[in-house]
Amino acid sequence: MHHLLPLLVAVPLLGAALLVAIGRRLPRAVAETTGCAVSGSTAALAVVLLLDSSPPLVEWVGGWWPVDGESVGIVLVGDGPALGMAGLVSLLTLSALAYSWRYFEEPPRGHAGSFPALMLVFQGAMCGFALAGDLFNAFVFFELMSVVAYALTGYRIDEAKAVQGALTFGIVNSLGAYAMLTGIGLLYARTGELAMTKIGRGLDATAAHGGPDALVLAGFVLVMTGLLVKAAAVPFHFWLPDAHAVAPTPVCMLLSGVMVELGAYGVWRVYGTVFAGPGGIPAADLTRALVTLGVLTAAIGAVMCWYQRHIKRLLAYSTVAHTGLFLVGLAVLTPEGDDGVALYLLGHAGVKAALFACTGALLDRFGSVDEHALHGRAREMRAFAVMFAIGGLALAGLPPFGTGLGKAVTEEAVGGPLTVVYVVASAITAGAVLRVTARVFLGLGPRPKDTEAAYETSGSDERPETRGRLSRIPDSMTAVPAVLLAAAFAVGLVPGFAGPVARSVNEAGSGGAHASVHWTPHGILLGLVSAALAVGLAALAVTRPRWTAAPEWALPLRRLQSGHIGDYVAWLLVGATALGALTLPGVLGG
Repeated sequence: MHHLLPLLVAVPLLGAALLVAIGRRLPRAVAETTGCAVSGSTAALAVVLLLDSSPPLVEWVGGWWPVDGESVGIVLVGDGPALGMAGLVSLLTLSALAYSWRYFEEPPRGHAGSFPALMLVFQGAMCGFALAGDLFNAFVFFELMSVVAYALTGYRIDEAKAVQGALTFGIVNSLGAYAMLTGIGLLYARTGELAMTKIGRGLDATAAHGGPDALVLAGFVLVMTGLLVKAAAVPFHFWLPDAHAVAPTPVCMLLSGVMVELGAYGVWRVYGTVFAGPGGIPAADLTRALVTLGVLTAAIGAVMCWYQRHIKRLLAYSTVAHTGLFLVGLAVLTPEGDDGVALYLLGHAGVKAALFACTGALLDRFGSVDEHALHGRAREMRAFAVMFAIGGLALAGLPPFGTGLGKAVTEEAVGGPLTVVYVVASAITAGAVLRVTARVFLGLGPRPKDTEAAYETSGSDERPETRGRLSRIPDSMTAVPAVLLAAAFAVGLVPGFAGPVARSVNEAGSGGAHASVHWTPHGILLGLVSAALAVGLAALAVTRPRWTAAPEWALPLRRLQSGHIGDYVAWLLVGATALGALTLPGVLGG
């Protein structure tokens, strides 16, 4: 079965090449159906391999096997987490293509396959990143993923704001990639290796000579900077809201649904494989760094989410806040923390993709994603009202959603004051989504005045992603978010699902130490508390609109989201410096 691993990357790329070559000769429906078929077949292959991934599958692409322990080939590792991420990537890509089937604005004449081709390249690159067993090829897939994401973000090239959002995305993420490549070069100079496991062994061999030093620290900081940029952790996050505000809805489903999660997955994979030994970064220093960045990310993401009226930006900041929660869970370095984050991530992917799909329906129906301008206008969209409300409650961690189970397990792992961070951040982000539901779909409360608006980014007068405003929402645009929410529900409810997920994660990252993953009274209670707080916050915001007006202390956070690329680059440098300062004590101690 290991010989099939390269197909998870090759099939989408070959499908994209086929669409580029003959797409101009195909009717649009045939081109888009081909894209769905290719994406779906890749998802099916990932699931088949996942069921046969114990022990982990390893394949050296092209038959370039190591000779006397030395290798120059590309190694793909198909353990449970890697194949799970590849399966998630493929399923969400299939969902995004199905959502956009025959409705998305017609591409330039003669290029009917251009959009599904770009989506398939995006899928192949993300699968390659998830499976890569060496740092350099992880970087290659990282860059391919990024380049395609830039093109997809700026797909509507005739709009200046789309170009600006894509440039911001491209420059910030490219700098993160360059930092990662420089870090890989330093690690290669020290160990002469590129495979993650062999780099880890090489660093451990130096532990007898005094443990980690400045070069190891620099390599760690640079590699992690690249991954944290992709994960949109504070202060590397500024590109994400700007990109989400202009990217087409199917692209937003992938950016928040899986690409950001791949950044968190990369942090977990690289630290556990490369830097977790005696020659790497001490566990206490990693915990200090990730907890600090995670709490800061969750807090700023939640506050900024609450004060948005542009619904896409609101959902983007919700993603930032949940990234912080993922990082805190990974920071405790326990099997329970890893398991909880894995389940949280799976549930969040479905919920967030569904919420963006619902927002896209609003955009194509009314030409706006402004919470204030849409007040009461979507009353007839009852199905979307229900899905938006369910998505908000799922973000709060309401049992039995997968987000609720993942949140409950992670809260148990982190314990103490950090549990409060989970409850508050999830409640605020969910409350913002429920507030939108009450105002836009139910018309509750007085119509907010512009003077009560939090920020100037309104989301009014947006251009629909169809040829014109839709008088009727296609069934595919309704079915996709419904299926995604049902999948997120199943993650937390289906018996026998959480256990295998936990085992595969623990076997790959915890040395086989297994943790028990199940609902507990404590976790259920905290999930209910978070949901109740979210409902209460939404009710207060609807009845007292001034609650959504940013107070003076929150305005500096808005000013940081300036839209100027130079500012974002400066914050990237600040973040890299802070990451180094947080991990420096371990090196000094060594």
